[in-house]
Amino acid sequence: MIDFIVVAVLVVIVAAAAFYVYKAKKSGKKCIGCPDGCSCGSKKDSSHCSCGKGHN
Repeated sequence: MIDFIVVAVLVVIVAAAAFYVYKAKKSGKKCIGCPDGCSCGSKKDSSHCSCGKGHN
């Protein structure tokens, strides 16, 4: 029974993450992991969002 609960929780977490990515891509956001206000490619500093690290 406990295994079923753990699997169900993991499925819910993965589904929520997939829905978030789908919604972000559908709205046209280029960098999903970047905070709002960061325009990808505009900042070249590695301590900021640069999207040059494979965030496409």
